[in-house]
Amino acid sequence: MDITWYGHACFRLYQRGASVVTDPYEKSIGYELPRVRADIVTVSHDHPGHRNARGVRNRKLTVAGPGEYEVRDVFITGIATFHDGKKGGVRGRNTVYLFDFDGLKICHLGDLGHVPSQAQVEALNSVDVLLIPVGGVSTINAAQAAEVVSLLEPSLVVPMHFKLPSLAFKLDQVSKFLKAMGLDDLSPQDTLSVTKANLPEETQVILLELKEE
Repeated sequence: MDITWYGHACFRLYQRGASVVTDPYEKSIGYELPRVRADIVTVSHDHPGHRNARGVRNRKLTVAGPGEYEVRDVFITGIATFHDGKKGGVRGRNTVYLFDFDGLKICHLGDLGHVPSQAQVEALNSVDVLLIPVGGVSTINAAQAAEVVSLLEPSLVVPMHFKLPSLAFKLDQVSKFLKAMGLDDLSPQDTLSVTKANLPEETQVILLELKEE
C-alpha cells in the first residue's frame, strides 16, 4: 500500500491496481488539484475543499455518504458522523471512511468535528493507518485529535487538514498536534509504503510531504 498526500484531506491510496482518492479539493482553497487518477473517489462532505470528484480521472465510483461499497476488491465502509460538536447543527454531517485492502485497514476521518462516540469507535476497530484532521477551527483540534488516536489505537497516524502556506483560510499548524502527541518536529517523507507485515507494534506518527504534481 502506497499513500500519497496531495494536501488538505486529499490522499491517494494505491495497492495492486486498486486506487482511491479521498476528498479532492477545488482550487478555491488556494491549491490546484494535481492530475490524479483513481478507480474510487470518496467525498466526506459537500464543501469546496472536499468534493471535487470531477477533478479525478478514470474514476469508476464516487462514494459520498454512509454505507458499504466494494470496487476491485477494496471494501469501503462509510460511517455517519458530524462536522461539528453540535450534532451537525453548525456545519452539517461528515462521513468517515474505513478502507479494507486485503486486511490492511485505512481510516480517513474527513472533517470530523467531534470525538467519536463509543459505537463509532467500535465500528472503527482494528485501524492500521489513521488519516486524521488536526488543524482545528472547522474540525477537531490538536488535543481532540490526540484523544481520538488514543481511542482508536492505530499503528500509524498521518495528520492532515492543517495550515499550509497557500491555504486560503485559517487552520492551526501541525506542530500543535505533534506537541499534543509528545513529539518534536518530524521530518516529512514523500510517500508512506505500508504492509501488514511492517506495521509498528506501537503507534507512530508519520508526516507526509505535500505532493503537488
